[in-house]
Amino acid sequence: MKGKKMRKRMIGIAAVAASAVLLAGCGGGGGGGSTAGGEADFTADPTGDLSAWGFENADDVGQSRLDYAEEQLSDVKVDLDATAFDAQKFTTRIASGDVPDVVQMDRRYVTQYAAQGLIVPLDKCFEAQDVKPDDYWYPFVVDDVRYDDAIWAVPQFYQPPAIILNKRVMDQAGVTSEEIDTSDPDALLGAIAKMYQESGGVPSRLGFDPVSTGQAPLWILGMGGQLTDDKGAPTLDDPSNVAGIDLLKKINDAQGGYAAVKSFTDSFDTFGDNNQFVTDQVGAQVNAQWYPNVLSPYVDQIQIEAVPFKNSDGEPFSVAGGSAFVIPAGAKNPAAACAWMIDLTSEDAWAAAAAARAETRKGDGGINTGLFTGSPGPDQSIRDEYVVESGNAGFDQTISTYYDVLDYGQSFGSSPAGQDIQNELNNAITAALLGDKSAKDALAEAQKAAMRAYDNATAGG
Repeated sequence: MKGKKMRKRMIGIAAVAASAVLLAGCGGGGGGGSTAGGEADFTADPTGDLSAWGFENADDVGQSRLDYAEEQLSDVKVDLDATAFDAQKFTTRIASGDVPDVVQMDRRYVTQYAAQGLIVPLDKCFEAQDVKPDDYWYPFVVDDVRYDDAIWAVPQFYQPPAIILNKRVMDQAGVTSEEIDTSDPDALLGAIAKMYQESGGVPSRLGFDPVSTGQAPLWILGMGGQLTDDKGAPTLDDPSNVAGIDLLKKINDAQGGYAAVKSFTDSFDTFGDNNQFVTDQVGAQVNAQWYPNVLSPYVDQIQIEAVPFKNSDGEPFSVAGGSAFVIPAGAKNPAAACAWMIDLTSEDAWAAAAAARAETRKGDGGINTGLFTGSPGPDQSIRDEYVVESGNAGFDQTISTYYDVLDYGQSFGSSPAGQDIQNELNNAITAALLGDKSAKDALAEAQKAAMRAYDNATAGG
């Protein structure tokens, strides 16, 4: 009965949004006409007013790209709502007819809104701008926003995870880099045992922080599991998903149990002067590519290197998270929106961003770790020009490791229930790691909830 009520609610939202889209088509806004009531003309000259929502707290990289796009589109006036994306606010704005021309969001949301008809496909936008998505971006980045034989967003960023090693702790414990191998549980658990410390049953040093829920898809997919099928339906109860959770449980149990590990890691000064590598609270930790930037000011206080996360076959493995730009249904200026999104993610925009970051690093004396744009061409050119030897061999090796794993990415899986799948997976992993349920039972329960969300999202589709 609850599922039927939820389905009616989602259908109601879509109906209200559709009405708002039709009303929005009455307004003017510049070249290309509205997306309401017909197919957008992405070939028109980009002119007029452009309403955009994104770039919250834009840093040097974001601001330089905004400046570049503004220079390219001199006949377009951009009104930027630089606040964080909010799913409820997004659907409310569309339902009320207050439709932005461009919205920036996490790629995990994109297919959800595509299935609901709340955003428009962009294949003709790419054609109009002479961009071939599968050639320009990493294919698995594009796969994040591919659904129903169309591409629904302009992606940006792909910051792969790897394992940062605290060589000071490892050397003290007699642990080698080769032992931090996620494809060899026995070696990994042995290394953890050598490095782990506790006081009164409470962890004071983790041998290895797997970031169990924050990096849940990495562990599930890396150990041979799958989160969705080829249509985007959730597959959380697939037996292949148990292996990743079982390994996570062994890692946590070897260090006092998940509750103790989580409590300890929550206390880390992750972004501060007393972060876990300065204070030797970890021997190794899974981190996304951006974290070496956080560690850069402390290069003289830490001794780090990195190794790739490895899948069950012993090969480097990564997952392709990041954000993207979409055009909502009912956008009044799709031609300008299309041009703006492409300009923001062009090679020249990333070159401007790289130059800005280089100036920032020149000013603060930090180490340039490069930019991971989601596109192999800009990634390589930025690395060639700006990522130079820092004088710290371990830090340079860490940067190099993140570049090395770029080609080993995999999409999370494009699904109309992507966010719900992520949330339910985290719930299942937490229950299993706490010992409240077996991995199999927790995943079965998560599958039921995720499938309800999928059915709601695709109702009438």
